[in-house]
Amino acid sequence: MAVEEVTIGQCRLICGDAREVLPTLEGIDAIVTDPPYGLGVSYGSYMDTRANLLRLAPVWLGAARSLTPHVVFTPGVANLWVYPEPLWTLCWAISGAGACGKWGFNCWQPILCYGPDPYLAAGRGRRPDLIFINEVSEKNGHPCPKPLGFVKRLIDRVTLPGWSVCDPFMGSGTTGVACVQAQRSFVGIEIEPRYFDMTCQRIEEAYQQLTLFPVVPRRVEPHQASLFAAVGGR
Repeated sequence: MAVEEVTIGQCRLICGDAREVLPTLEGIDAIVTDPPYGLGVSYGSYMDTRANLLRLAPVWLGAARSLTPHVVFTPGVANLWVYPEPLWTLCWAISGAGACGKWGFNCWQPILCYGPDPYLAAGRGRRPDLIFINEVSEKNGHPCPKPLGFVKRLIDRVTLPGWSVCDPFMGSGTTGVACVQAQRSFVGIEIEPRYFDMTCQRIEEAYQQLTLFPVVPRRVEPHQASLFAAVGGR
């Protein structure tokens, strides 16, 4: 399929299907993402049913683990067991009443970690496996955005400074914004054009906020190219 690609600063943003784009990438240090949960949410180009998740999960995770040993993502609680056993599971804890679950209020979210802890692997000591943060997600038009404060904490916990981070389910671009603020390079993939456009705007705004005198970073205008052409051009 054809893909649209925009480069803003150190962020490479791709409008396309993650299952097709991931195998074409290289030089990624970590995958950090929030994939569909199989809860029946419509994302426009993708209907998030459990049946679709069962087909999607092994394909995207297999491609991600072939690309980098560091794959970290939030799978939700209801369909957590769709995925194979990770090396470890981090926890995002939320005090008070969270979302509604089948056993009352859901006040935590699992974070599956495939691959070694980057801090331990680099000899930089141990860090907690709990992220405790109470924050409401920004209402930006996406049905399931994650709070920026949580994503920033997650990026800091599961990646090292200078790493290249990929989010194959970019959504409204919260992971990309967190990477800009954390000074990580970023590659984002999003299948739905309207969310892709939203991310481009948010990334540009994030770069502006980093400077004393707001300057829009160099932006490569969107272009259409086949995946095969994109591979050949790298």
